[in-house]
Amino acid sequence: MDRNSIIGLVLIGAILIGYQLWTAPSKEEAARFQQQQDSLAMVLRQAEEVRLKTENVKTEIAIATKKVDDPVIAQLKTDTLLSDSARTSRIDSVNATQLAGRFSIFHPASTGTAELITIENAKLEVSISTLGARPTVIRLKDYQTYGKQPLLLAEPDSSEFNYLFSLGSLNINTKDLHFTAEKLGTTGVRLKAASSDPTKYVVVNFQLDSADWFMKVNTEFVGLEKEVDPRNVMFQWDITGRQNEKHLPTEQGKCTVFYKYMTEDRNYLNETADESMKMQGRANWVAFKQDFFTLAMIKPDGFRSNGSEISITTLPATGTHTKRYSAKLYFDQPPAATASLPMTVYMGPNHYNTLRKTEIPEFDGIIDLGWGIFGWVNRWIVIPVFNFLGQFKLSYGIIILALTIAIKLLLMPIAFKNQKSSARMRALKPEIEVINKKFPAEEPMKRQSAMMELYRKAGVSPMAGCVPMLLQMPILYAMFRFFPASIELRQQSFLWADDLSSYDSIATLPFTVPLGYGTHVSLFTILMAASTVVYSIMTTKQMPQQQGMPNMKVMMYMFPVMMLFFMNSLPAGLSYYYLLANVISILQMTLLSKFFIDEDKLRAELLTNMSKPKKKSKWQQRIEDMQKQQKAISKR
Repeated sequence: MDRNSIIGLVLIGAILIGYQLWTAPSKEEAARFQQQQDSLAMVLRQAEEVRLKTENVKTEIAIATKKVDDPVIAQLKTDTLLSDSARTSRIDSVNATQLAGRFSIFHPASTGTAELITIENAKLEVSISTLGARPTVIRLKDYQTYGKQPLLLAEPDSSEFNYLFSLGSLNINTKDLHFTAEKLGTTGVRLKAASSDPTKYVVVNFQLDSADWFMKVNTEFVGLEKEVDPRNVMFQWDITGRQNEKHLPTEQGKCTVFYKYMTEDRNYLNETADESMKMQGRANWVAFKQDFFTLAMIKPDGFRSNGSEISITTLPATGTHTKRYSAKLYFDQPPAATASLPMTVYMGPNHYNTLRKTEIPEFDGIIDLGWGIFGWVNRWIVIPVFNFLGQFKLSYGIIILALTIAIKLLLMPIAFKNQKSSARMRALKPEIEVINKKFPAEEPMKRQSAMMELYRKAGVSPMAGCVPMLLQMPILYAMFRFFPASIELRQQSFLWADDLSSYDSIATLPFTVPLGYGTHVSLFTILMAASTVVYSIMTTKQMPQQQGMPNMKVMMYMFPVMMLFFMNSLPAGLSYYYLLANVISILQMTLLSKFFIDEDKLRAELLTNMSKPKKKSKWQQRIEDMQKQQKAISKR
């Protein structure tokens, strides 16, 4: 290299060094540049952390959803060396292993997407979830709640409808299985839970009657005769009842679980307290009874007693629900290639004729019409008359009036005999006063003996007025059971009452009156109590003066006051009926006294009887014997 080349390279190097020195940043510019580089590095690190956390969350969600907890997946959470697809593949592989361990051959049915399948007929609409093959919504098309909302037999999604069975050492619950659905027209659906073996599966069939309140439910275990013993399959149905009526406390007081053993009369759990019970016999049917509606499970050959149990739990009266119903039932089907567990479900109104026509033993007993003779009166007299009047499509206020008149006409002979007996007793008032003066209250036996002698001579029986009254009592009490149980009155308005099946109210108080009165004022109850006072006064005047009974007048006024509190929240139809009965009785008493009973003629007949010799009755003789014994004892 010559000298000129060397000088050129040196100059070029000097120029480059000079340029670098001239263009180099100051200390302040260098600090800002370093800060920018540090910020960029931090942002990149945070982005990477967010990405890792997101992947961890996805993994945890998959674990929580599939209920898997495995150390391999825990490692995968922090394994940033794997790709997304590789990590997902490994997680799915571990999940599949865990699900197979939990659900055994039914692990294919443990995942899926829940869908609602709706079946319906003219009266019912039932929505069934493919997750668990359970009814979630049961709607009665012909009815609404008091608030004019669709009437549902249970709170949606609050029910437990499942079959629990053992598969080796595992307990499988159908509520955790996803079913595939096959619609059978508009009224039926077939739901199938598949297993890893195509020949083994569980099927639940729901089939509504074409135009009735029934749904057939048939659960089949297919190809599982070696794995599942149907006799150990437990069926469970729990529901939460909704408030459908006007007054929640009254509605709750009528909600309970009814049941009937194959060889016994129908029975029920406590209506006013929580109760659970293990079944002591084969149950023909079990019914979740609400106020006016029922959901019942029916099996003609009976559910097995061993292990079956039922319960009822009252929910707070401040909410919008009534009670929690529960039934755990077992079947007796032995193992088979296709083991069927059939039953029929009733989902409908508590209407007497509807329940009676089902021909299910004592199914109409879900409606409490009273025990013994009171129930007979309702079944064979009151309900037929009421249904006959209902055919004329009149207002139910008018129908109750016509029913009351019909009952009063039926009881007219008894009422006439009772009033005539009272008139005969009044006709003896002069003689009774003489006896009362002759024998003071300190000598009750002598007074009683003299009274009985007077009655014997006059041919009057003091019990004659009591017998007709006793004959009327079954109808009076039967009506007390009939009106609260009559779904026909539900949401039927009359005058100021908007619902004859519940209380009427003309005012709402700003405070609560104790002793069960509440915050509302029932006008029908007030009018009924007032008419009871008037009727009691007239009845008292009809009877002869009673000595030694000063509390009778107090009771005469106290009873209507007690009824004010007792009946203020009872159905307006019941108070209206008793009001009509009192008014008609007052008119009847007035007309009979004025036109059909001649007290002067009756007294003349009694005086004639008294002039004739009479043979002592056995009862009179017994009274005299008792007097003689007392005298003998007093002389000792």
